Amino acid sequence: MTLIVVATIDAHTDHIDAVRVALETVVPPSRAESTCLRYELHLDNKMPTRFIMLEEWADKAALTAHEATPHFKALVAAVGDKVVKIDVAELSKLK
Repeated sequence: MTLIVVATIDAHTDHIDAVRVALETVVPPSRAESTCLRYELHLDNKMPTRFIMLEEWADKAALTAHEATPHFKALVAAVGDKVVKIDVAELSKLK
């Protein structure tokens, strides 16, 4: 069964552009991972500081492998103190 991930990233107001660039940079290499089924970056229309990443992975092991990649580690380092918070929900599709 695939694993759905919804990551909500809230940037500090003065770092919106830097967070956006870091998030946009991680999209192509993440999509290129063989176990990545979906990797989409969105901006919340009502909150310009909020980014939402919608992801689908082959399984939990695929997500774990993604989190160990150089591009994911670079993202974590790049956003560091530029975000207010990051919430990650891991979902299992019921129907």
